[in-house]
Amino acid sequence: MRNKLLPQLLAVAVVFGACASALTSTRAQGGSSHAPVNASRAQEGGRVMHKTIKIDGLDIFYREAGSRANPTVLLLHGFPTSSQMFRNLMPRLAGRYHVIAPDYPGYGNSSAPPVDKYDYTFDNFANVVDKFAQALKLERYSLYVMDYGAPVGYRLAVRHPERVQALIVQKGNAYEEGLREFWIPFRAYWKERSEQNAEPLRKLLIYDATKWQYTNGVRNVEMLSPDTWTTDAPGSPSPSSLRHCDRKVDNDSGEDLLRSDDESQS
Repeated sequence: MRNKLLPQLLAVAVVFGACASALTSTRAQGGSSHAPVNASRAQEGGRVMHKTIKIDGLDIFYREAGSRANPTVLLLHGFPTSSQMFRNLMPRLAGRYHVIAPDYPGYGNSSAPPVDKYDYTFDNFANVVDKFAQALKLERYSLYVMDYGAPVGYRLAVRHPERVQALIVQKGNAYEEGLREFWIPFRAYWKERSEQNAEPLRKLLIYDATKWQYTNGVRNVEMLSPDTWTTDAPGSPSPSSLRHCDRKVDNDSGEDLLRSDDESQS
């Protein structure tokens, strides 16, 4: 079943990829891609609640806004951030949609068990988000996936195609062609998990690298709040645990790629 669904899923991902650009443009311009929303309705629906729920013994933090009577959009964050990346988007969508954004284990305000107690893989992230959606009784929803959110969301769509109404894809690669020069050191580590191959990746998990992801290419850095990268940057109490966590998840990306290659040849 997975082999049959995956090509269809990836095709849908490409079709809906442009939707993310529209939403991002809307956020930047402060406007809406729909008809104007009643001001009082937008204000009421725009309140973002900050909650925690137990999933498999882990505290999973999430943000929620909008009425459950409206269509649900499940927002899946990327690396190295958390649901806080959607803090400005959620109030803008909440007048028309029911929006929910969880933090994966090890990210944001969710539990971060040590790596010898929890296997940080996309499979397990997907398991947590799947159980999270079921615990909140989300029977049908659209998926907004960004970066790390893509392999998590794609797994959900393959498992439950009857639940996913749409895929909105932002920087969520699904093909080997998307893994270019930047990914060469990752490919080396995927093939051989040695300290020598791991060393080039450590520089991606420091404060300056996290800040660079926000400031690179920005004309006026003074328009950016430093709260973004200071919140996302690896720090107390256990940066080493975060580094190991992301190295294991990055290796899971390699296993995704190898599995995709195997399926294409079968």
